[in-house]
Amino acid sequence: MELIDVWSGRYACALQSALRMPNDAFANHLGIAVRTVATWHADPDVVPRAEMQQLLDEVYEKATPTVRKRFALLAAGRDKRGPGAGAGGPEPQALRVAIAVVIREDEVLMVCRRDDDSSGITWQFPAGVIKPGVRAETATVRETLDETGVHCAVRQSLGSRLHPVTGVQCEYFLCEYLAGEARNSDVVENVDVMWAPRNAVTRFIPTKRIFPPILAALKEHP
Repeated sequence: MELIDVWSGRYACALQSALRMPNDAFANHLGIAVRTVATWHADPDVVPRAEMQQLLDEVYEKATPTVRKRFALLAAGRDKRGPGAGAGGPEPQALRVAIAVVIREDEVLMVCRRDDDSSGITWQFPAGVIKPGVRAETATVRETLDETGVHCAVRQSLGSRLHPVTGVQCEYFLCEYLAGEARNSDVVENVDVMWAPRNAVTRFIPTKRIFPPILAALKEHP
């Protein structure tokens, strides 16, 4: 297997295994968010966007002959075993995502994700994968800073649910703004970051997709 016509989550995970990298190291190697790598493990059939295809092409092309040979064996093994099959590398992981509802006076922090064929979600609250052994509150604060440049502190848990669109287990937290200018710190995954009026959130996210406790918190927050 010398060339990859179209990268899928399965092939991306095979490349990760060939490089012998855990999720966070592979994400750093590609310059993307860890949640994207975790999504590939959870959905091996997902087809990454064109920009991501190019990143994977570059990593593959720069790989050593040994890594390429290992990748070919792993990819072939995954193809034979079918969707979701392992190949001696990282196993598919159950996704848990921390969602930060960061409030600053009459505004709430939001990020605009690049189009994703699997979910169709565009505007969202800052979010990040909760790694094994990491507290959800810690992931919330860290991912918000990494994604938007905003420092925040968790005020309270708003509960959890399976997201109605993605099917991912989500943990929601109401956070207060501490410092930092909102900026797009993850240009591969996101288009924009902004402070939106609290009373205008439903213009960006359909009401039926918003976790009800979030709507209540946005109304009740002083």
